[in-house]
Amino acid sequence: MADQQQAPELPLKGLRIIDISNVFSLPYAGGLLADLGAEVIKIEGPARLDVSRGGAFSGVYPDNEPGDDPYNRTSTYNLLNRGKKSLAVDLRRSEGRQILKDLIKVSDVLTENFTPRVMRGWELDYPNAKALNPNLIMVSCSGYGPEGPYSRYPAQATTQEATHGLVHATGYRGDDVPSKAGQSFVDFLATWALVIGTTMALRYRNRFGKGMWVDVAMYQLGCTMVAERILDWQVNGRLAERIGNRHPWLAPQGCYRCAGQDEWCVVSVQDDEEWAALSRTIGQPDLAGDPRFATNAARMQNHDAIDAIISAWMAGVGKFEAMDTLQAAGVRAAAVFDARDMHVDRHAKARGLMETLTFPPERAIGKRAIIGRPWKLSKLPLSARGPGPCFGAHNREILCDLLGYSDGHYQSLAASGVIGSEPTVPRPVVRMSMDDRVRGGRLAYWDPDYKQRLGI
Repeated sequence: MADQQQAPELPLKGLRIIDISNVFSLPYAGGLLADLGAEVIKIEGPARLDVSRGGAFSGVYPDNEPGDDPYNRTSTYNLLNRGKKSLAVDLRRSEGRQILKDLIKVSDVLTENFTPRVMRGWELDYPNAKALNPNLIMVSCSGYGPEGPYSRYPAQATTQEATHGLVHATGYRGDDVPSKAGQSFVDFLATWALVIGTTMALRYRNRFGKGMWVDVAMYQLGCTMVAERILDWQVNGRLAERIGNRHPWLAPQGCYRCAGQDEWCVVSVQDDEEWAALSRTIGQPDLAGDPRFATNAARMQNHDAIDAIISAWMAGVGKFEAMDTLQAAGVRAAAVFDARDMHVDRHAKARGLMETLTFPPERAIGKRAIIGRPWKLSKLPLSARGPGPCFGAHNREILCDLLGYSDGHYQSLAASGVIGSEPTVPRPVVRMSMDDRVRGGRLAYWDPDYKQRLGI
């Protein structure tokens, strides 16, 4: 009975990952692998901090207070890098790259998302890294992969939405301007692919005793999101038009404004039965037999008229009432959630999507809500194992305890600036009140009662 009450062993316990990645996709994959039990050592340079530690990509500070160490307090950094250790070492210098080489020799996985020329220039691309550790799994994430005419192009998710075709597909009928689908959409597709690629490579090594290189090109991931349009051109020679929120062959489908400020609900009717149910629900049962709407073909032809009818009903109800009422009638409908909804929604709570993370007292951050994982395992409860680490917090542990460097060697590296415990080139600090953020367009709104709503 005592054994049954013990916490289960995490599946990646004993696995060591060296993470020299930056920004979103691969750092987040490393955080999820840390949730699964891996020891993940995040490497940053004293003069080259992860962009999630400050500036446009860093999110916000706890209680909007940067503190004395703002680079350790940003929300995005602590989300993406939860549960990791921090080693601050300058990889631009040969002494720093020697530290990386020593770590590769005693580690299982190396993750990086530089443009391919960087690792080649350091002579730490896969053939060279493999020579240091034949069992190494190397995971690379780049914009366009290591070969081909675009391979040297720097890239980010916001530009790759264009080259993988999503921007061409996104927009409204009759509008000549293609549109982005959001911010960094492909980064998070890459996160899931990188987690899967790493675990598949571990499975291969466990079976066959060999390491491998996992090469993820974000450009190719995005192509899978518009696969039906690629196939349509391939088979039919046809370029699909932009159709906004509508469905290419079902009607009605749309996003409709509800009562309240910026409240919306999406509806997607699949067949005549659902159309009849929607008609009854909005108080117009005769619409089901109306020749203009009785069949899917007729509804496609008269979609504008249907939109006006649904919009009139939606205008009198809130988005959650609209969703619940239509779903109760068997109609597919969903309220459009914003960030607050995602945190406090009853279903998200029931699923345990948000977790509470308690920071060490000396960090003066307290309890915070953090997003969990997109999967649940029936016999293995998982949680984030800690916040993102303070900059350089594990320098001595990694260099002296793990690698066996002498204290003299350690002190020499610190004195020469190869390693550090504080940034030499800090990221920008945004100091604005929450109201100013709203006025400046950085936020749609803010909720003064957020702590009470989150239970922190």
